[in-house]
Amino acid sequence: MPEISRFFGIIIAMYYREHAPPHFHAKYAGHRAAFAISDLRIIEGSLPRRALSLVLEWAFLHRDELGDNWHRAERREDLEKIKPLE
Repeated sequence: MPEISRFFGIIIAMYYREHAPPHFHAKYAGHRAAFAISDLRIIEGSLPRRALSLVLEWAFLHRDELGDNWHRAERREDLEKIKPLE
C-alpha cells in the first residue's frame, strides 16, 4: 500500500489494482476508512471524529492530486507524495 501522505498520526494511502469508485484509504490508531475522491464520502470503515475532520480537510485541499494519483495507480506508475496537513 503506497503511502502518499502522513499527518497528525494519520496515514493516507492508495492501492494499485483497486476497484471503482476512485478512492483513497486513511488509517489512524487502529481505525481504517476508504473515501471516494469525487465527493469525499466514506465508502468503507470509520474513523474517530477528529481524525475524520482532519482527513476531510486535507482531502478537500488535495482532491485534484488524489485524482491524479488514482490515474497513476491505474497505469501502475509511481504515486506522488501529497503535502500533509499542517
